Amino acid sequence: MQAFLRAACAAIALASLGGAPVLAWQPAPSPLMTPWGEKLTPQDAWTHYPRPQLVRERWQNLNGLWQYAITPDSATAAGPWAGEILVPFAIEAPLSGVGRDLKPNEALWYRRTFDLKAPPQDRLLLHFEAVDYRTQVWVNGKEAGDHTGGTLAFSFDISSLVKTGSNEIVVKVIDRTNARYSYQLVGKQSLSPKGIFYHRCSGIWQTVWLEEVPENFIRALQISTSVDGTVRLRPDIVGAGTIHARLLLDGALVAEGSDTLTVANPRLWTPAEPTLYDLEVELRDAQGNTLDRVTSYTGIREVGRVKDADGQWRFTLNGQEVFHLGPLDQGWWPDGLLTPPSEEAMLFELNFLKQSGFNMVRKHIKVEPRRYYHLCDRLGMLVWQDQVSGGPNPKWHWLDPERNKEANRPAPDDPKDAEWPDEAHALWMDGLRGMIDQLGSHPCIVIWTPFNEAWGQHRTVEVGTWTTEYDPSRLVNIASGGNFFPVGHIADMHSYPHPVFPFHIPAYDAFVKVVGEFGGHGWKVSGHVMDENAQYFVYGGMPKDMEEFKARYGESIRLLGELRQKGVSAGVYTQTTDVESEINGLLTYDRKVLKIPAEALRKMHEDAGLVR
Repeated sequence: MQAFLRAACAAIALASLGGAPVLAWQPAPSPLMTPWGEKLTPQDAWTHYPRPQLVRERWQNLNGLWQYAITPDSATAAGPWAGEILVPFAIEAPLSGVGRDLKPNEALWYRRTFDLKAPPQDRLLLHFEAVDYRTQVWVNGKEAGDHTGGTLAFSFDISSLVKTGSNEIVVKVIDRTNARYSYQLVGKQSLSPKGIFYHRCSGIWQTVWLEEVPENFIRALQISTSVDGTVRLRPDIVGAGTIHARLLLDGALVAEGSDTLTVANPRLWTPAEPTLYDLEVELRDAQGNTLDRVTSYTGIREVGRVKDADGQWRFTLNGQEVFHLGPLDQGWWPDGLLTPPSEEAMLFELNFLKQSGFNMVRKHIKVEPRRYYHLCDRLGMLVWQDQVSGGPNPKWHWLDPERNKEANRPAPDDPKDAEWPDEAHALWMDGLRGMIDQLGSHPCIVIWTPFNEAWGQHRTVEVGTWTTEYDPSRLVNIASGGNFFPVGHIADMHSYPHPVFPFHIPAYDAFVKVVGEFGGHGWKVSGHVMDENAQYFVYGGMPKDMEEFKARYGESIRLLGELRQKGVSAGVYTQTTDVESEINGLLTYDRKVLKIPAEALRKMHEDAGLVR
């Protein structure tokens, strides 16, 4: 096995990909670059282990320079290779080295090779953490498999397709962002980016890697916990065997058993003290022989809600009331687009938010690389996770009936759904189920949000009921700012620029009340925008100076503090960073300027009674 890894490493370092040396790569031209993108090289493009909650030693990263070609989507072969592309960055992203839009009627092809001194002894898996959108893969000219969807991980068993010596991987991707009748889940990607919609991303945009696993192996491991110290493991096993697990804290064994472990006097996971326990899990045969071994981790915590003395529903963590304060977080970058330039870049943002007094982020209609959630687990950052949106929308109504009358929108007691065909709905549900399965063991995630502002909202009651039953360990915000249906646990109001909530509507009293978006106060920092002469998007108009910008933010936070006293349990400020045409971030798009220092933000949050 070690010989396999050494051979693979050597092959990856030395393989010829179009004849150009590694040093010839450079980013495509871009008006803005982040500090991490400026120093990125092909050798250090996303080198961390990509799946931190199911770790094996035998793996090989395939990120780096691949050949690429663009053909009509009907083509059955790539044809001449156009040059090199840096994986895992979308072809449109400057850090790909290409910076070229893929059209809906085109196909994007990739090719690279790796060497094996001998065929794998067991199974060899080829993993793709995310490819947007329809993917076909060949290994040595034989089809390995296909996948539809742009945000979740998938893999193929290529054991029977590889050989001693050089092996070829070819990938074909078709991306029909915004195509009519496609029902493709795109989030904020757009062929015509402007306002709150951004540049589309096509192709491989997260890590590609090889992993050798035994004939019988643990494919996935779902972990759930309770504050009494119970840790439950639900493995997905390929082949046969039973699991044996050891739970450790700071290297000391605290529990041992099979699929249920019990920790005496557990140290609970909280934003203030994000305690993580290490897991060692073995798959064993009937004689007790080890077939497979993985390492993982968990945080012992419990998510819930409770009525306060005034009868208002409040969020709880480990049975204690907790106010959720955080930003709307798009997860876009000027140099990597959907792909952060590095893990260090993600960590910088999260540290800034923690230092500012935020204890939560709302991850907005995007699924991040799994290492993002690992960082949130480590830092103690709560996460509201949105499903990626797409497809037709119903007419949108707000939670306040008076505002709906003024805008000629439906009333909240007459909610609307879009009509979706069964096949499109099934694919949408595959995405929701897959997201929950992929991320569901991360202690940081406390809320699932299936719909945002009626974007693609359909079969709402069915979706909400399914989600609450599928993952009863979390709360469900069925439609953040969208068409309210009495399902799930949360009534979510979007209000710009300042936060409000319609407490006078009795229908919301059975739910946790939140302001799922507010603020959006903008400030342009010259030299740190995509186009100095563009018309930029802000809420409430442009302030006359930085002091007014800070004052507007402070006023929104003050009002949120008043809403907390009346019964609101969370506030989501728009937003972490500027993004393309939006300049309403707390940071500039290139992350080089903090518009308001972290200590000043924390003080405003403390003064409003939102941070304790």
